[in-house]
Amino acid sequence: MQTAVNRVWPFRALESKMRSESLIFLRLGRERDTQMKPSTENRVRGKIHEVKGEIKEKAGRATNNPRLEDEGTDEKIAGKVQKKIGQVQKVVEKF
Repeated sequence: MQTAVNRVWPFRALESKMRSESLIFLRLGRERDTQMKPSTENRVRGKIHEVKGEIKEKAGRATNNPRLEDEGTDEKIAGKVQKKIGQVQKVVEKF
C-alpha cells in the first residue's frame, strides 16, 4: 500500500532541484554586477512561480493528490500576480 508521502516524494525532489536552479540563476545575475530593476526581477520571479505552480498542479493531478494540486494552483496565481506587478512597475518607471 502506498501512502501519500511516497507518491509525492519524487515531486519534492523536483521542487528542491528547481529551487536550487532558480538560486543559481539569481546568483549569476549578481556575480556580473548587473542589478536587475525591480520590475524585471518581479516579472522573472513571477514567471518562475508560475511555472513551479503549473508543475505542482500537474503533479497533483497525476498522483491524485488534491492538496498538491491546490498548492500548485495557488502558486501559479501568485506568480501571475507578481508578474503583473512587474509589468505595472515598468510602466510607472517610464514616468
